[in-house]
Amino acid sequence: MGTSGPSREVPLTLKGSDGRRRVITAADDLALRMGVHVGMAVAKAESLFSDLVIMDADVRADAIALEKLALWGLRHYSPNVAADPPDGLVLDIKGAAHLFGGEAALISDLLGRLGDQGITGVAALADTWGAAHALARFGGQQVQIIEPGKSGEALRRLPVESLRLPPEMLPDLHLLGLDTIGELAAKPRPPLAKAFGNKLFRRIDQAFGRLAEPIEPVDAPELIKVERIFAEPIGASETIEKYTRRLTDQMCAHLEEHGLGVRRLDLHFTRTDNKVETIFVSTAKPVREPKRLAKLLCDKIETVDPGWGIDKMIMTAACVEPLTMKQTLASFEAPARPDMDELWDGLANRYGEDSVYRAISVATDIPERAVARLSPTSTAVGSRRNALYRRPQRIYRKPEPILALAVLPDHPPRAFTWRGQRYAVACADGPERVQGEWWVSPREKGKVRDYFILEVESGERFWVFRTGDGVHENTGSLAWYMHGKFE
Repeated sequence: MGTSGPSREVPLTLKGSDGRRRVITAADDLALRMGVHVGMAVAKAESLFSDLVIMDADVRADAIALEKLALWGLRHYSPNVAADPPDGLVLDIKGAAHLFGGEAALISDLLGRLGDQGITGVAALADTWGAAHALARFGGQQVQIIEPGKSGEALRRLPVESLRLPPEMLPDLHLLGLDTIGELAAKPRPPLAKAFGNKLFRRIDQAFGRLAEPIEPVDAPELIKVERIFAEPIGASETIEKYTRRLTDQMCAHLEEHGLGVRRLDLHFTRTDNKVETIFVSTAKPVREPKRLAKLLCDKIETVDPGWGIDKMIMTAACVEPLTMKQTLASFEAPARPDMDELWDGLANRYGEDSVYRAISVATDIPERAVARLSPTSTAVGSRRNALYRRPQRIYRKPEPILALAVLPDHPPRAFTWRGQRYAVACADGPERVQGEWWVSPREKGKVRDYFILEVESGERFWVFRTGDGVHENTGSLAWYMHGKFE
């Protein structure tokens, strides 16, 4: 919106046509809190709220913006993304959620990125497009994740408006006392089908998963794409693998023509029942080696359900980068450096990108932050802290509370109890004082930990700390914790 737009401190709505009526089609948070709602007559809104700003909706511009947002979702979250007009997106995240650490993490990342762009979003994850659409718009929560097989139960309480039915059908359903999906689904079909036609139950069956509703993914015009249409459906894994390799050869030929390498490669399988199965692979660096890419894809073919057969395969290069060939030194003295990228890609596509990493040291006194995870192909170099005291090579992911007997303010424990066992301390070293990093977390401002190395009578050595400096209450609670053990 340009500088000529209304102030963000006034309630803003958009108006459009609903048949012959002029109605509110969108409203911001301020307007909603005032009592404005989508579908309200413009004349009523103007009479009730004098300071309400009502602007004409630009349907064409909104459609273009939604298409751009779908392309953004295609590049960041899933190879199967489509616009769900007038104001939604539908994403098939099968096979993609693990790359973000799970379904909840993917949704959190998606809504966070939208928020960074000034877009307030809600999200629902369900078995079907229809169920997710209904829950996102009428579920009443910003985020809903429905367990597999539970979508039907979650839908029954929702109003019939959530089924994407023609607007003219809704008043008649309410007149019959059918206000919710549950009430509608419980009625015999023949009389209602005669009165309302097949579209009513087609929407119900799509929402409950009894009728397929394939997603037609948005197609970025700049995407490099190859496809194969079959005269007879295929289903055998060997046949699917054969054509996967052929499409990969064609794709790499196109990439070479453009001087590009692929970072993410998507392969869509359109089944005879119009359902679309999708697999995709990603690489740490740009690649256009057919054998390497085909192997990564073929490793995932077993996850594809061909149903009654596949009649179309489409391969798209979802993410590409310029690829320049490196010259090999023709010298007997040139050391042979193994190419580890293929190994990293294979592991990452099998177990998830978060499972393959390398660790580097970080110059910090906070033990939990002393190691950072990076991509295996990253060239970043770690930095070390100036250490005055030894630390164990391994620490516990979460410090464990212990009961300790010690003299304040800076004496080590004489004895402590950990995991139900009491230990007598033979000798100790410390304290090593660690200050909170307030520039990382404001809650750490003024906080202190005092670390001690404790050797018990059995010869074992432990690394423990006390929160607080033993003098000032605001530095910590004086609780003791076990943080590691020397080997």
